[in-house]
Amino acid sequence: MSQIIYKTEEEIELIRHNCLLVSKTLALVGEHLKVGITGNELDKKAEEFIRDHGALPGFKGYNGFPSTLCISKNEVVVHGIPDDVPFKEGDIVSVDCGVYHNEYYGDAAYTFALGDVGEETMKLLVVTKDSLYKGIDAAVRDGRLGDISYAIQHYAERVHGYTVVRELVGHGLGKNLHEKPEVPNYGKRGKGVKLQEGLVIAIEPMINLGKKNIAQSDDGWTVYTRDRKPSAHYEHTITVRNGKADILSDHSFLEAAIEKNIELEKISLKS
Repeated sequence: MSQIIYKTEEEIELIRHNCLLVSKTLALVGEHLKVGITGNELDKKAEEFIRDHGALPGFKGYNGFPSTLCISKNEVVVHGIPDDVPFKEGDIVSVDCGVYHNEYYGDAAYTFALGDVGEETMKLLVVTKDSLYKGIDAAVRDGRLGDISYAIQHYAERVHGYTVVRELVGHGLGKNLHEKPEVPNYGKRGKGVKLQEGLVIAIEPMINLGKKNIAQSDDGWTVYTRDRKPSAHYEHTITVRNGKADILSDHSFLEAAIEKNIELEKISLKS
């Protein structure tokens, strides 16, 4: 697909519906993610939840990917395949999810902190999430694609000293999971495609604690940092508007689930 496909308001609402289902699926993951549970257990719950809502997992079977969720732990950047290894205290777990319904996709991702995560790694998570919103702030009509890329890179690399993965990028979204344009997390202001209303893109910074270099495992999917230092990944699907982007996914569902888990943990520790 070589051309950008701009979306009508009706199409944007279909994509929003799907992105909200993705967000609620991630919230379900957040409710169940705890020490001792496995990626395969979470994946099964997510698939059942999506299908119960009349949609299909957007990733399962996509170019042969075997699972509903991409679950990427610690040094894994993206595209981790769920397995039977229990999560442990101190893990960070990036969960990327997509759904397909009414001929359109939804897509979003979030990195969860499991239990007592080190201060250095927690700061990486905070900065990566903040860099996502820096990029979204730049996604306005009459701007340029490079404005989004620059905002993410400047905040993550120049301000905080982390590194941006170069080989993996955000993307357009619609009837296909990956459409034009690609949305790099590094670049120059004022460069690239002019941003117009009707453009729907997934913005997804992938930021490393150490060096930017990555490698792919023998499974053909799992991408990890070469220096084996942690990596964080957050994603929203947005549409360009005049003055302020419209965020079609919603992290508030899963952040509420995280808060609930923290409160329950406090109660159990007191009892």
